[in-house]
Amino acid sequence: MSIALLFPGQGSQHPGMLRDLPDTPAAARARSEAADTLGSFDDVPDRLDTADALRSTTNTQLALLVAGAVTARALIDDHRLPVATVAGHSVGAFPAAVAAGVLGLADALRAVRTRGRRMERACADAAWGMAALRGLGAAAARRLLDSVATESDPVWIANINAADQIVVSGTRTALDRLREQAPAAGATDMTVLDVSVASHCPLQDPTADAVAAVLARVGVGAQERAYLANTTGRRILRDPAKVIADLAQAVRQPVRWYDAARLMPELGVTATVHVPPGHVLTALVSRENPDATHVAIDDIGLAAAVRRAERGERRASDQPGRQP
Repeated sequence: MSIALLFPGQGSQHPGMLRDLPDTPAAARARSEAADTLGSFDDVPDRLDTADALRSTTNTQLALLVAGAVTARALIDDHRLPVATVAGHSVGAFPAAVAAGVLGLADALRAVRTRGRRMERACADAAWGMAALRGLGAAAARRLLDSVATESDPVWIANINAADQIVVSGTRTALDRLREQAPAAGATDMTVLDVSVASHCPLQDPTADAVAAVLARVGVGAQERAYLANTTGRRILRDPAKVIADLAQAVRQPVRWYDAARLMPELGVTATVHVPPGHVLTALVSRENPDATHVAIDDIGLAAAVRRAERGERRASDQPGRQP
């Protein structure tokens, strides 16, 4: 029986999220580490998570990394939460790798800063965007995209979040065409996301190469916890080099969150804790693992989340015949 931490990606951010982080000794040490790269933490919230600042993909990704890493330190080091598995969606994979012991926070911040800036550079002409499709599986979504995409206006699957929830990246023109044709293909809803980049697609090949170059220069730690990969949806255990490769390559490949969520019950995950901000990943994993306990810190607070996760783990351990 085990507990997994979930780290959200872009789209979960909100102004002021860095002002509500845990105030514990381990969290303070993580803030200090972040300050070595970002500057004094006293003004980091003003620079990274105001409404204006969060219009920048780079600032958003840095803020999500800081929020995830600081909270994970408080959970693991101060509250002694017995975390066995970490899973991060998109840029959430970086704080997950920090929590797994593979990557130091300062190195993660440098890699994410490069990631955000290169992603913005790839989409500097403002011609790109992302959208969420509901009601279609991956195969049906691919057929629809094939009918919409052209050489000058491509569109790709970016995230496979659930059996019936797909996120796509493409040109604004392709997304407009997709909106027109999606209902006839069986989509129940299409929402254009409030992002200024197209991620997890071939457009970001230069970004992946740049992130790989940064990560090639960092010191890699011994992996302490299982890590669920974005690029495969599979578990990486005691192989930090594969974690590093996943961090670099995921920006140009689809995020296979649905596969990771379906794997959690097989791995014996009996409780998940969603670190701030938000709770979107809790909703996705609970569909695939309804018997587990799922909590989001933003919904009930850190201490209550710890108590409920530990109770869920103990309850699962007491069930006769339950195997990890």
